[in-house]
Amino acid sequence: MQTIEIYTSPLCGFCHAAKRLLTQKGVTFTEIDVWADPSRKPEMIQRANGGRTVPQIFIGNTHIGGCDDLYALDRAGKLDPLLAA
Repeated sequence: MQTIEIYTSPLCGFCHAAKRLLTQKGVTFTEIDVWADPSRKPEMIQRANGGRTVPQIFIGNTHIGGCDDLYALDRAGKLDPLLAA
């Protein structure tokens, strides 16, 4: 099972939607709240190749992107194999 990390903030609806999908998939993920710990935001931006918005989702060493990207992977049937790898 891949390590999953998601950078979030508590007021972000897209963050909640992404976490909901991952929870429905039955996977465990590490949430990094950049609002509660602003020192983690530069790390997120660097890892996300300049991405400044939340959520930023990583599965293993792969940067997925945001919520729309996660749902697009799921619709294309590519999310489950990635989670299981």
